[in-house]
Amino acid sequence: MPGLAAERTNPVFEACAICGSEDWNPVYQGPVRDGRFGSLTAPSVVARCGGCGVDRLDEENCRDEDFYSSEDYRKSLGQGSDTAAFLAGHDTQQAERLKVLGPVSLHSCKIADVGCAGGSFLDQVADLAAEVLAIEPGSAYHDSLRQRGFAVYPFATEARDHAGSVDWAFSFDVIEHVSDPKRFLTDIAELLKPVGRLLLSTPNRDDGLLNLAGEAYRRFFYRVHHRWYFDAQALTAVAGQAGLMVERVDYVQRYGISNAVTWMREGRPSGDQVLAELDNPALDRVWQDHLEQSGRADRLYAVLRRSDT
Repeated sequence: MPGLAAERTNPVFEACAICGSEDWNPVYQGPVRDGRFGSLTAPSVVARCGGCGVDRLDEENCRDEDFYSSEDYRKSLGQGSDTAAFLAGHDTQQAERLKVLGPVSLHSCKIADVGCAGGSFLDQVADLAAEVLAIEPGSAYHDSLRQRGFAVYPFATEARDHAGSVDWAFSFDVIEHVSDPKRFLTDIAELLKPVGRLLLSTPNRDDGLLNLAGEAYRRFFYRVHHRWYFDAQALTAVAGQAGLMVERVDYVQRYGISNAVTWMREGRPSGDQVLAELDNPALDRVWQDHLEQSGRADRLYAVLRRSDT
């Protein structure tokens, strides 16, 4: 298989937590990112489940769920671990999420953000809602969330008093971290009203740069923080196992063509830095539109609803 590292490991993949299949086929072998760019693991394996089609990193190189409840997670990314640092770094992302949500009225709704961290998204929508559930395992954020008027729970399972009463649930860039995505979605589904909806996001494993930028980008894309990797089909499969169905899929390309060219030319990210030769917003828009319309953008969003309604 092209692009495999010279050194290989032979981890044992247990039965899939989503569908129970024991049929795993490697899609990537080599080091993966451990925190910031340039920090890599020893050779690792990402394999695809022959049952539900999800990809996962071998367990030996994954972080356990307690890691995300501590300050170590944000520190490993070079970020501050308190609420102020989180809000400063994430408030700007909320415009994207609100745009994907679209013309939906949250007026007088009960909403829940599962894995809300410091609550950047909730700050944008809380004034519209009748009740807000902030579900977050990281206790460092809890005092601030409560002070802002949110009902705080570490996990969805501890918010069972709200079962069947949530109009809209949100979960952004969380499902790829958890030990059991099926259980994670089932717990959210139990909170939803029969007509409730869940909007979630996750990195898109059909990201076009995985092919265009090759090995260097694969080492960056796959990471110890992400146990699971989804495309729309795999996400639909896990949703179905959890009693949910995908109502809508949207793709968002966050980074412009300068970042792609830098990856292809130098094997590194440039983020939002623009190359002088490509400094043209129209060119960026064409690039981003192409990836979004072809399903090859870097971010996947989906709206899900209960399948029993």
